[in-house]
Amino acid sequence: MSEGRLYLVPTPVGNMEDITLRALRILKESDLILAEDTRTSGILLKHFEIKRPMLSHHKFNEHGTSASIAQRVLAGETVSLISDAGTPGISDPGFFLVRECVKAGVTVECLPGPTAFVPALIDSGLPCDRFCFEGFLPQKKGRQSRIEALREEERTMIFYESPYRLVKTLQQFASVFGMERQVAVCREISKVHEECVRGTLAEVAQHFAEHEPKGEIVIILAGKEEK
Repeated sequence: MSEGRLYLVPTPVGNMEDITLRALRILKESDLILAEDTRTSGILLKHFEIKRPMLSHHKFNEHGTSASIAQRVLAGETVSLISDAGTPGISDPGFFLVRECVKAGVTVECLPGPTAFVPALIDSGLPCDRFCFEGFLPQKKGRQSRIEALREEERTMIFYESPYRLVKTLQQFASVFGMERQVAVCREISKVHEECVRGTLAEVAQHFAEHEPKGEIVIILAGKEEK
């Protein structure tokens, strides 16, 4: 019996051309493709003429299905996990499945590929030699305390945010980190309307208060200056 394997396969965050040749090959060779949303991923697979069995794997069912998927891989199946966009496990489902597969002793392999925060970080013009990834902040409970906990952080900070909460988040940052703290807001990375707005928290908050933000958003916030 051939050895099964779990592949975590990054998919484009925007432009379809960002997918790698290796990712396409692995998807075509998979016995099963786990998708965060089979409708969204179905568009991608159809575009590249990939016809493989698909199964939903998302944050609402990953706790219950990860163990059974691990057993399928252990039995010799090649399974690929993809998210709606980017690399699985980065603010997307993936961790629980990887943990179950590691516990079961099967091989796990994550392919290199698109991740929204990397181009945003480099594009920001802020220091990228040391950084911390915070992902999405809690929407309600614990949000302010999470921000307060980063008050003394000296590394560049990375956040994902909804366009509907962007202005409020920038204002919250300004109240904790100061109006003059440098920030870059990158949106629609690798898409037609890609944009990176740089400046102080006050300036960028004002910009998006006047120009309604749309699309996927990454906030790159400068760390506290070392004394």
